[in-house]
Amino acid sequence: MNHYTTRVLLALFIICLSTFSTQAQTINKSTFGKGLQFIAADSSFSLQLGARFQLQYQGGYDPNTKNWEDRFLVRRSRLKFDGFAFSPRLVYKIELGLSNSDIGSDVPDVTNNADNIILDAVAKWALTPNLRLWVGQTKLPGNRERVISSQKLQFVDRSLLNSRFNLDRDAGLQLHHQHQLGQVVLREIGAISMGEGRDITVNNSGGYNYTGRVELLPFGEFEGNGDYVSSDIEREQTPKLSLATSYDYNNNAAREQAQLGDFLSETRTLRTWFVDAMFKYRGFSAMGEYANRKAPTGPVVLRDEFGGVAETFVTGTALNLQAGYLMPSNWEVAGRYTDYNPTAETGLRNQEQYTLGVSRYIVGHSLKVQSDVTFIQEAEREDQTQFRLQMELAF
Repeated sequence: MNHYTTRVLLALFIICLSTFSTQAQTINKSTFGKGLQFIAADSSFSLQLGARFQLQYQGGYDPNTKNWEDRFLVRRSRLKFDGFAFSPRLVYKIELGLSNSDIGSDVPDVTNNADNIILDAVAKWALTPNLRLWVGQTKLPGNRERVISSQKLQFVDRSLLNSRFNLDRDAGLQLHHQHQLGQVVLREIGAISMGEGRDITVNNSGGYNYTGRVELLPFGEFEGNGDYVSSDIEREQTPKLSLATSYDYNNNAAREQAQLGDFLSETRTLRTWFVDAMFKYRGFSAMGEYANRKAPTGPVVLRDEFGGVAETFVTGTALNLQAGYLMPSNWEVAGRYTDYNPTAETGLRNQEQYTLGVSRYIVGHSLKVQSDVTFIQEAEREDQTQFRLQMELAF
């Protein structure tokens, strides 16, 4: 499926949506940033349609060429569909990625040489008031920063820890459970998935993936699900804290980063630990994450016939710490420190990154302008500086 075909299909879908809207009751609760909301005349299903995009300028001084190198791009462009089907106990989410950054695939032979546009396609069934079964393709319950929507980030983009070790999206089953003891909230999540990432169309080439996550909220729930929203947009009036840990076991992983990266000629079992926390109080927010990935079943480096490094699984550790303060004027200043330490035998370089960000929230995370400057120290390379400026528009 080429890009032209994809756009034709999207256009047809929008035409069908327009037809539906004339036959449905419109809920008069739509506000900017919340999308368009419809409910069928017989109340048998609902639909909420949203769209968003990010325009980003990125530049930096290259110490090797002594030049300022930059680019302007559509970082993300998304269509989102949410609602319930047949019963309010059965909800769904569909999210499509339209920008080149969203749909690009470096493994076309396992995606049927098609545009990689499906991000989420998941149904969620409320088995009991506190237990939900998720079926489909969506984010795994890994590190907090990855599960937070890219629309709701405190900086222009996620950290280096996330880009190296996150679990990303996968297809399978998830169970989400929550219960409360006094004001203390406890959540448990378990997932079984294919282990190879999103939009794969060929048979499983390794084993399955098993993920578990436990979250403890000692002071009760955050306002507006704020434990999965960067920045204290809700301005919590009492301190709120979430502590969590995740463990992922990818049996015979076939890709260099488990659910991401190139497919390699051999498989390795990858084990990944995450520990993370989120704190918010009266405009101040802080988040910390630690990641540790190992391959206990064999060497992570696959060598060529001459003994050189041909392929490698990305293993090692990383730490990410960030904090910010949202002023009454809706300007926010935030800082982030990231330390990345790959396993020595991979040949990858250690990095430390120091980031200063300034954001202006016009309509929360639905309309905002963000900028950040990152100072990058990488082993055996000259220090680098990166500047980014981005506008987010969601409606």
